[in-house]
Amino acid sequence: MNPRPLDREDPDRLYTVTGGRTEAGDDTLDLVALIVAEDEPAPGMQSEHAAILELCGGGPVAVVELSSQLRLPVSVVKILLLDLRDMGRITVRQPSSAAAPAAYAADLETLKQVLVGLESL
Repeated sequence: MNPRPLDREDPDRLYTVTGGRTEAGDDTLDLVALIVAEDEPAPGMQSEHAAILELCGGGPVAVVELSSQLRLPVSVVKILLLDLRDMGRITVRQPSSAAAPAAYAADLETLKQVLVGLESL
């Protein structure tokens, strides 16, 4: 079996990229959360941060897609994204819930009436 390019990644490089952090420490970044660049890459910026801003410059990009494009583990990308969010250079858009809107949600009293009606059949 041939190792994937990620399997050959130098752990020291990943340690350097994340500043020694191994966990994002923030669960708000879902794999399908959309990232929007709010700023252009700045001179002297870490190359991975600049690459993220360039990838997101054309429109929202999912966290998992950034991981794939950058060829970095999702955990590393999340750390980089949190850095950019803290600097105000990106906005994170959480995926919308698949739940029904509140206007369509049945209230408890209506459900009780339906149950009574079904029981009387």
